[in-house]
Amino acid sequence: MRRGASAAANATTAAESTAYLLENLARILAVERSKEIGESVDILTSAKKLFVYGVGRSGLAARAFAMRMVQLGIDCYFIGETITPVVSDGDAVLIVSNTGSTMSAIQVANIARRVGAKVISVTGQRTSKLGHASNVVLLIHADEATAQARLAPLGTLFEDATVLLLDGLVAQVMERLGQTEADMRGRHAIMV
Repeated sequence: MRRGASAAANATTAAESTAYLLENLARILAVERSKEIGESVDILTSAKKLFVYGVGRSGLAARAFAMRMVQLGIDCYFIGETITPVVSDGDAVLIVSNTGSTMSAIQVANIARRVGAKVISVTGQRTSKLGHASNVVLLIHADEATAQARLAPLGTLFEDATVLLLDGLVAQVMERLGQTEADMRGRHAIMV
């Protein structure tokens, strides 16, 4: 806690931040994406294997999506893990990068396309190098330049919107595959 800040002031800031995030996430996610969502679902459900990639908090959003894909019975891996197989023709790669200019994300997309894999990107920049290397771009225009940094620092709006957008994609993949929550629970990791 900052010196001189009261607990009540901090609670007010937390409530203000939550309200700000909810209002802006609703606006960001209200954008029409049904065509791109449909194309993404087609790719995800027809791929031999699915790979996801992202760095930092974008990587955490990607990992959360990968976990749900595994629970849906999809052969899914996070790129960079020691047990991740090689991307091949007929596979799909989903990459999360707000700027679309993260060098490793661009390299992953270019390699994936070169070997015949389909690339879906979740990015804030449609015309970025990542966007150009993708078969489908799920655009999340979070307008971070006008975000109130004290309520949503750094890429918070993009990252939170990504988690929510990808969770919506999970529901549509679940429906397409005819999976139930009980089916997914059967594939849920057992923690000991």
